[in-house]
Amino acid sequence: MELNRRIALIYGLLAVAWLLVLGWQAAEHIGVRRTAREELTNRAKDISTTLGIVLRSQRRFGNIISKERLESALGDLVKPGDLNGIALFNPAGDVVASAGTLVDFHPKSIAGPAEFWEDQTVTLMNLVDLGTNVTRDIEGFNPPVVLPRAEMYGPSATNATPSLLLSPPRPSELPTNFTSTLTITGDVPRVGGRPRFARPRWMSEPEYKAALQKQSVHSFLIVMSTNAVRAAAEQDLWRRLLILLFAALAAAGTGLAWRNLGKSSDLQLRLVRASEVTTHLKEMNLAAAGLAHETRNPLNIIRGHAQMISKQPDATTELRDKSRAIVDEVDKVTAQLNEFINYSRPREIRRTSVALHAAIQEVQRALNYDIEEKQIAFTLDGDPLTIEADEQLLRQTLFNLLMNAIQALETGGSIRILAGETNPNEAFLEIRDTGPGVPPERRQEIFKPYVTTHQRGTGLGLAVVQQITLLHGWVIECLPNEPKGAIFRLTHLKLAGKT
Repeated sequence: MELNRRIALIYGLLAVAWLLVLGWQAAEHIGVRRTAREELTNRAKDISTTLGIVLRSQRRFGNIISKERLESALGDLVKPGDLNGIALFNPAGDVVASAGTLVDFHPKSIAGPAEFWEDQTVTLMNLVDLGTNVTRDIEGFNPPVVLPRAEMYGPSATNATPSLLLSPPRPSELPTNFTSTLTITGDVPRVGGRPRFARPRWMSEPEYKAALQKQSVHSFLIVMSTNAVRAAAEQDLWRRLLILLFAALAAAGTGLAWRNLGKSSDLQLRLVRASEVTTHLKEMNLAAAGLAHETRNPLNIIRGHAQMISKQPDATTELRDKSRAIVDEVDKVTAQLNEFINYSRPREIRRTSVALHAAIQEVQRALNYDIEEKQIAFTLDGDPLTIEADEQLLRQTLFNLLMNAIQALETGGSIRILAGETNPNEAFLEIRDTGPGVPPERRQEIFKPYVTTHQRGTGLGLAVVQQITLLHGWVIECLPNEPKGAIFRLTHLKLAGKT
């Protein structure tokens, strides 16, 4: 019970440790995903800076940009799988210029910078805090205006060099160290002799203001692929799962090691106790065997005196009967003592080649008086076999099994002995009788000491047989004999000359 408690405590601690590792790896994985998103956002910063450079490089006439040239430049920036699409919007949320694949939503519904993460893409809107503010950085103040080429150069002056018409700068737009004089030519103010802001000469001021309202760049949108984020997350996830697997294996291995260590310690303790008990039993066995041996001498003296009394000429009939009864009881006790000494005696087997049929016939002759007295039909079947066994112990085994069968039979019963080969290396032996048989619940118990089904039995005959079979490596079983009786079956008898 104490061992089970210790093992349960260790398993609980290991489970807690594994859960801590799980939480740690989950937090690390979340951090990796966050880092991958930040790297993608930083990539968007670089793209926003590049977009500002593109807008500066494409401007004409101050803050006028050709839509065709701009979209061509934006198309060069688009790389499917990395940068999927770019769009520039006017204040009304309409697309002014675009390239690549875009998402379907209206920027007017978004207040300020925003990120929209989906499974395959991320959409970044109004990247004011992600890099250059391109809606204010072109020409310093006014938003760039994106016009088709035809509108930039006029319907009839596609290849002509347009004249510039500038709007006057606000005082706050002038540099602090401004010292130049304004050169006025008509309504066109110049700063330092150079036009500051321009519009096509063929466009009126209302048309130009309308163009600013419809075609100026107010916000922009970048659609980027999340393949890199997902690849980094998946790679890190597999790495974390591998770590968790190793952690689980380590925890399981540690638990099993602790469990085996605990069981080993418990088994060692039990072995020590069993060794102590075995030593004590051996000492008791030797003492009991010595006591039984010493008891036989006074029993023989009692038996001798009882026989002398019964042979006295002047002994009465009653005295002779009592003397014979004393002799019979002494013989019973002596037989039990002999079997006990035989059972408790240490045995060593000396294997030799033994003719099985010859050994059976010799034991049969020794028991022939008992067989004839009960008129038992005795048969021996099977091929003559030669086995490896201790001849004396084999004969004792056959004697005990046959005596057990004879005691179980009534007058007129039968005993059949059958021997044969189980395989090319082993043989079997069966002793069948037609007695009352052995109940199923007692077929294992009858091989224990002092367990018997016969009134005259000592309960040690089959225990000696079990002892001898174990020494030889044989197996003995008690089986039912149909229609009545019992079968004592010996198996794993090694044939002589077989390897």
